[in-house]
Amino acid sequence: MTAIALTVAGSDSSGGAGIQADLKTFAALRVYGASIVTALTAQNTRGVQGIHDVPPDFVTAQLDSVLSDLAVDAIKIGMLSSVSTIRAVADGLRRHAAGIPVVLDPVMVATSGDRLISDEAVAVLRDELFPLSTVITPNLPEAATLLGEEVAANENIAVAQARRLLAVGARAVLIKGGHAEGTESVDHLLAADGTLRRFAAARVATRNSHGTGCTLSSAIAAGLARGLGLGDAVREAKAYITASIRAADAIEIGTGHGPVHHFHALWRQ
Repeated sequence: MTAIALTVAGSDSSGGAGIQADLKTFAALRVYGASIVTALTAQNTRGVQGIHDVPPDFVTAQLDSVLSDLAVDAIKIGMLSSVSTIRAVADGLRRHAAGIPVVLDPVMVATSGDRLISDEAVAVLRDELFPLSTVITPNLPEAATLLGEEVAANENIAVAQARRLLAVGARAVLIKGGHAEGTESVDHLLAADGTLRRFAAARVATRNSHGTGCTLSSAIAAGLARGLGLGDAVREAKAYITASIRAADAIEIGTGHGPVHHFHALWRQ
């Protein structure tokens, strides 16, 4: 059987993040990708110049169309910038996605620093989608925003914030340490039963980090779609994103924060 993953996210017109990054990741990891577009962005490697939300009823139409036909094995959710869109996605999951693993990447700020979601939408995201998600994958600033706290200054605080995210409804939390300092990038996976796993990789010195969060969460979804357990899916995804960042300087895209190299294992330099 062909493994199928679905991305529910915004479009990045420059191709480095959003549904474009998700579909590239699915393909690189041997999974068929389908997509629900929640927003269009005017975006490049230097920033986000505009956001146009897809009407919620059309988001619903896309969800109904795909999930009534394709046997989707995992769902990745990314940029949902409005309250009405979040509720449309939550309603669609409740109707169609019982038993399907869901990876929620609470996208709030682009690599360039541009804000992508309103404060009201943050609260609705937490209330509506946390209980429907297998795992949420915030980075350090996103975890702090979700909790109304300061950004974690060390690993112990990051793990404590993961515990508080479980307490407000998350079923499992992967807090990503890419924004921290140090020679390693450390992610922490906290499961509902309290099991904690630490995933570390050498930090790569590059400015080409556009789409890292989208890529990691979609890589986790790809692993889940192929039948991996959550811990193994995160381990595989961590290795994939690290290699994609390491190879990012081999491609020259744009004049700002260029994308990671999704097809580093397939393209011949």
